[in-house]
Amino acid sequence: MFYLTIDILGTVAFAISGVLVALDKKLDLFGVFIIAFVTAVGGGTLRDILIGNTPVAWMQAPVYTYTILGSVVFAIVFRERLRYLRKSLFLFDTIGIGLYTLVGIEKGLQAELMPLMCIALGTITACFGGVIRDILCNEIPVIFRKEIYATACILGGGSFFLLNRLPIIDEYAYAAAIVIVIGIRLLAVRFRIALPSIYQRERD
Repeated sequence: MFYLTIDILGTVAFAISGVLVALDKKLDLFGVFIIAFVTAVGGGTLRDILIGNTPVAWMQAPVYTYTILGSVVFAIVFRERLRYLRKSLFLFDTIGIGLYTLVGIEKGLQAELMPLMCIALGTITACFGGVIRDILCNEIPVIFRKEIYATACILGGGSFFLLNRLPIIDEYAYAAAIVIVIGIRLLAVRFRIALPSIYQRERD
């Protein structure tokens, strides 16, 4: 139940972030739903294909489609209030990567993969829905910029396996790792921490 709750909350967060991007691009209702849908399940779909879990999760459980549909309706109805919160997209996106990183790790553990591969699956689950969203909306995906994004997922995923060695119950380790992913992302943006650029500024 705890794992399913995390998965559903992540679906809601990413679906709303997809709606906000689609509304900024002034897409029609169908376009808004498609962007919300691929944002919410894109990373999980790629993850399931990689580990051979087919049909993929959202095809097996209609709760994901219903959750996305409900999130789209909610975000459209309250779009003015969400727009008033200038950082809504950033916040929902950040919450989404925190939740989905651990969802992907759990899937990797169920597939009996080594920790490194579990962290990779968590990062894919968290990031690639946003990658597909940004590509469809003609934007450079955040993961390919110098912002701390995928790095937060990797560090948070690594912290989960470290915490898992401590004598604490799994739910606490999951919750702490989610907070670490979200915290790293928030701190990176707040203090403008970024990965070093490989490009030098041209000198006159």
